[in-house]
Amino acid sequence: MTEKRDDDRHEFSAGQGVDAGYEEFTLDPEEIDADPNTVDPVDSRVLTDIMDKRNVESDAVDVERLIDVGLSYMGINRFEEATETFERAASFAEEDSLEAQEAWVNKGAAHAELEEYDQATGAYQEALRIDDDSEHAATAETNLAYALWESGRGEQALEHAERAVETDPRFAEAWYNRGFLLVERGLAEDAVSCFDNAIRLGYRSAGVLEEKARALEEAGEHEQAEEVADRAEEIRREAEEQMVEEQTGQAPGPGGRAAQGGRPGAGGGPGGRGGQGGAREEPERELQGEGPEGL
Repeated sequence: MTEKRDDDRHEFSAGQGVDAGYEEFTLDPEEIDADPNTVDPVDSRVLTDIMDKRNVESDAVDVERLIDVGLSYMGINRFEEATETFERAASFAEEDSLEAQEAWVNKGAAHAELEEYDQATGAYQEALRIDDDSEHAATAETNLAYALWESGRGEQALEHAERAVETDPRFAEAWYNRGFLLVERGLAEDAVSCFDNAIRLGYRSAGVLEEKARALEEAGEHEQAEEVADRAEEIRREAEEQMVEEQTGQAPGPGGRAAQGGRPGAGGGPGGRGGQGGAREEPERELQGEGPEGL
């Protein structure tokens, strides 16, 4: 039986073969340039291994471009991928460099979008550890104030809002946050000054005016509060009409009201009071979290 099986065996051709150095059969693709003695070139994890910091020189990674990739993820609301990308950028950046700080600030912003405020707080604190007086420091302080507020630590939040305006007195959102937190502490007159600074620096949203109206009312300036609240409602209505026009290609008809637009900034604070005038719907209050650096 065995002899018959051997007789039926197919006889393969026996050619001369190829030289040992034949390039088309190399297991070391030029674009990867991996050492077959350390990694298996046909392993699907090769690219991940090659990109691991232990196997890549820091000079071979463009940190600025990696940050841009993270910002692109932020732009399409893929915040988990953004946190991973910014963390990678920070790890490849030169230790305690401005690029590392920028990556940490952006990582915090991505965590905040995911409402992961403890992780956001840690990222901002790391950014400030690197340098508390750089071009990114005011943003880190402002965002840290926002994350702390969302975590229920209002007193600490005010401390960092104060530092933000000290670091960059022309940072409008920082003045807004300081005013917001001062109202919470019952310091309405000081809060009005903060909102005025934010408005002078170009921050003229309906939300700022609504908070200023609330502070004026708390300070006993009811008539002025009513005027500011009316202006806030007018701005919000104009924004809603513009949004409807952009979406439908036509303005709303007479007496119509556009749908409520999305809230600016990130996250919402507790419900607050608008100006006087019982029938007016009370606006939703919010502390501002600055977006990622680079957008």
